[in-house]
Amino acid sequence: MTSVPDVFDPRQYAAGVPYDAYRVLRDHHPVARQHEHEVLGWPAGPGFWAVTRHADVVRVLKDSATYSSYIGATQIRDPDPDDLPFIRRMMLNQDPPGHGRLRRLVSRAFTPGRIERFERVAQERARTLLAHALEAARTADGTVDLVGAVTDDYALLNLADLLGIPEADRKLLLHWTQRVIGYQDPDEAGLQVLDGQGRPVNPRSPAMLRDMFDYARQLAAHKRRLPDDDVMTTLALPQFSTSLEPGGIPIAELAESELEMFFFLLTVAGNDTVRSAAPGGLLALAEHPESYERLRADEAKLPLAVDELLRWHPPVLTFRRTAAVDTELAGRRIRAGDKVVVFHASANRDERVFTDPDRLDLTRAPNPHVSFGDGPHVCLGAHFARLQLRVLYREAMRALPVLRPAGPPERLVSNFINGIKSLPMQVT
Repeated sequence: MTSVPDVFDPRQYAAGVPYDAYRVLRDHHPVARQHEHEVLGWPAGPGFWAVTRHADVVRVLKDSATYSSYIGATQIRDPDPDDLPFIRRMMLNQDPPGHGRLRRLVSRAFTPGRIERFERVAQERARTLLAHALEAARTADGTVDLVGAVTDDYALLNLADLLGIPEADRKLLLHWTQRVIGYQDPDEAGLQVLDGQGRPVNPRSPAMLRDMFDYARQLAAHKRRLPDDDVMTTLALPQFSTSLEPGGIPIAELAESELEMFFFLLTVAGNDTVRSAAPGGLLALAEHPESYERLRADEAKLPLAVDELLRWHPPVLTFRRTAAVDTELAGRRIRAGDKVVVFHASANRDERVFTDPDRLDLTRAPNPHVSFGDGPHVCLGAHFARLQLRVLYREAMRALPVLRPAGPPERLVSNFINGIKSLPMQVT
């Protein structure tokens, strides 16, 4: 019997996504028990089921009645029981029908027209950042870190524009994102807070999010006084309706606590999706120069290329659900209360769905990757993310005819986000 590889330990992801281990799991243990050992100061947990085949991942994501986002939230590590009611207020950690109400409310802010208007702004930003990167490379033997010079600011500033964050406050978004996303990474230890016993405090706990929530309330009040064409204005302004939700809240209006949680969700998820995907896509293009050259010669293929690069380097590696009832998945008995974790990066390389999955094919179609999830929780900002990536790659192809790795990338220590912290490139 083939042994079950460990795909939980976040430290292994600093060396790269463990695709070989994923293949072993898909072929021999498609729903496999994983131990949650103590690591990096975080206590041991009860373990979970790792789901690695595409069909099973999609089944879990679509069946919220069986696999709940609400019971234990959506991170592998169990939250503190005292924090769980607070964490459940976020749309990400809710099940239908409550999830649907919140999703409908926030979706009104992501209108196609509003997002498309950002294309011109994103294009100018990409051109400016790439020009600065080229200038920096000229004084450094033709090399530059594209994360520090381009992709971090590109994702951050685009999100700040969409939300309507004043320019003076925009670095706060990066600080909050790093604190929430990078908590497993020893390099981000300066952002970690310890409790009285010396144990790390969950960055999603109420105490750690107080400053972000205070800011969200202040920003919402500002938008009510001075409305603008941005997401926070849409979410902050009351929308009157004769229909009421339980509690007397108008069906089209967010409660203040819900607005705070949306600000948290949009700040972190909205920033880190592009912040993680963009350098991964650029790295893939640099490592496949023939594919890069063909794409430069035929930009009409860019929409297909964006989805293939998302399949190749999904920004999110895993998401957790909790079994609401006893069930069975791929022949394994799952008990109510068990943690069930889907592995997006493994599903995207499943040979049962993708022909030659370990080959980068920028014209791959169809391409049913799950990098933005599936089912009721499919990424609300997927259209906005694709637009940003399409613009960035197009401008990179025009500005950087030479794109070659100048050293290994530095990857985030995380079993959740497929992050790249630095990306040295030869660009002249």
